[in-house]
Amino acid sequence: MLTLFHAPMSRSTRIVTLLEELGAREAVQVKTVSVQRRDGGGGPDPENPHPEKKVPVLEHDGTIITESIAIAIHLCTLFPDAELMPAAGTPEHGKALQWLAWNAGVVEPVLIAKLTDDDNPAFQSAFRGWDEVMLRLKTALDTSPWLLGSKFSVADLIVHSSFSWMPDLLPDHAVIQDWNSRMMARPAVQKTFAEDQEAMAVLAGA
Repeated sequence: MLTLFHAPMSRSTRIVTLLEELGAREAVQVKTVSVQRRDGGGGPDPENPHPEKKVPVLEHDGTIITESIAIAIHLCTLFPDAELMPAAGTPEHGKALQWLAWNAGVVEPVLIAKLTDDDNPAFQSAFRGWDEVMLRLKTALDTSPWLLGSKFSVADLIVHSSFSWMPDLLPDHAVIQDWNSRMMARPAVQKTFAEDQEAMAVLAGA
């Protein structure tokens, strides 16, 4: 029994998109919960099993799994036929893990720092600056259309997820803009966004 707790237009959107890409939407129950929004709306949902009432949360046979990267790896392991994660033990698997860890450990903190105009030198020495993050992404895409080479993977989905909300933050480099366009055109991305927009409209009218 698999249940994903999801709040529309939040970090859990990328996990719903992943379910679509994995062809696993029918195998996982998606349960909508409320979360505290940055604009002060929403609030903690008593139905949400996350210890901090955040999303995403995956419940697998009674076991609660939090954190997007852990959930993404777990789902790719459960549904390997989609081949979004290279086989464990291969160099390509290690490369995929690298990009997933980089997104959680570097991209997201640096993105928050950029959005809040935090240019603390101690922060930048620990996490890198925005220009360094964008250069790393450009360098990877200069040599291949996707982060793992010639094939779309979970690494692309996760690393791109923040920019799907804020594409204007991406620099005007052809390879990055092309990658962004191909990501936004994916049917799974478009379907999930449409569903989230509809859900938010319903919540606004409640």
